[in-house]
Amino acid sequence: MKDTDKIINWATELQSLSQTALFYCKDKFDKERFQRIREIAAEMIALKTGLSLDKVKDLFCGDEGYQTPKIDTRAAIFKDDKVLLVRESDGRWTLPGGWCEFNLTPAENVVKEVKEEAGLDVTVDKLVAVHDRERRNADTYTFGVAKFFFLCSELGGEFTANIETIESKYFAEDELPVSMANEKCTAAQIKLCFKAYRADFWETQFD
Repeated sequence: MKDTDKIINWATELQSLSQTALFYCKDKFDKERFQRIREIAAEMIALKTGLSLDKVKDLFCGDEGYQTPKIDTRAAIFKDDKVLLVRESDGRWTLPGGWCEFNLTPAENVVKEVKEEAGLDVTVDKLVAVHDRERRNADTYTFGVAKFFFLCSELGGEFTANIETIESKYFAEDELPVSMANEKCTAAQIKLCFKAYRADFWETQFD
């Protein structure tokens, strides 16, 4: 592990411990100390990532209570043995999806995300996998992420360019684009969805 990764991991652990302590402790002086630890953790992340301190605090220190992983949902939609990918504004491709809203289930959320990013109405048919992002995807986040991959069926709709995505297209398994948003989904994760799509029976994979 690189020294930078070690420092980010240490800072992430300090953030998690201090966030939990702030939720449970009652003494106002202890709260001040834990708040300062949380701020130091954010300063460490800002120093090592080059992000502004305000941006890090927004991403890193916005939650309250016991820290748990965030949920990311992704939809695998197939047609003629090809999978639908959307192209984001930075030019990279990914399965449609995104962060789970607090008031939606993962399945409900992926339906919403597909509509927003691909313009399609879908049903959710099967849970392909639940992956730990830290083990499977690029870059290190300052919080844990559980990634839910669903097989979905298209009901109708039409793509329209929007603030998140500029194009949608179906790709064969051996023609996946080189420029992938690997922090969101990798070629290996897409190939796993192909396996689930082709299988007569699929057992959900999980970390």
